[in-house]
Formats: sequence, structure tokens, C-alpha cells
Amino acid sequence: MDDRSALVRDLSLPLASGKGWVKFVGIINIITGVLTALSIVGILWAWIPIWMGVLLLQSGGAIERAQMAGDESALRMALDKLRVYFIIQGVLFIIGLVVMALFFMLFFGALMAAIANHNIYNM
Repeated sequence: MDDRSALVRDLSLPLASGKGWVKFVGIINIITGVLTALSIVGILWAWIPIWMGVLLLQSGGAIERAQMAGDESALRMALDKLRVYFIIQGVLFIIGLVVMALFFMLFFGALMAAIANHNIYNM
């Protein structure tokens, strides 16, 4: 059993060395979510950065436990929390790209309509 603990400590070392940054980004996400919730419209999606921040804080704590005690379940939990965080982040990136593409199409459509409208009146 001691070999497994040593293996867990060894495998968790790279992530444990950055646990301070993981927790820092988690706290910043929570603060961002709280500040977003202060607006009327922002309250609709303020829970997302708060949730992401909580996931990062939980992951940072679990990786710390995995590193200190060689706890397999803590390492598994830390990696699972990071997995969920990156899934959410990826979905948000995809949504952002789709919204950006829609705005570009709307902008260029309006621009083309304005140009066509201008050409009709100048004939």
C-alpha cells in the first residue's frame, strides 16, 4: 500500500506545485460571478463563474490532500473536478464563437442592406 501512496504523491506533484494558481483562479472566478450577479441581466449567468470557481477550489484542496497523504481518491476527485471545469470552459468557448459568428453575420448583413439601400436611392 505504501508503494501506491508514493505513486500518487509522485503523480500529483506537477499539479500540486500549481495548486496555488488553481485556487487563485478559482477565487477570481467566484469574485467575477458575484460582481456579475450585481447587475440585473448578469444574474442570469453569474452562477457559471461561481460554479467554475468552486470546482477549482475543490480541485486545489483535493490535490493538496493527494500530495500530502498519497490519497488515490483525492487525486481522482481533483482530476474529475478539473475535467468538469474544462468541459464547462470549452462549452463557453463554443457558445462564444457561435455568438460572435452570428454578430458578424448580422453586422455584414446590415452593412450589405445599407449599401444596397443606398444604391437604390442613388439611381
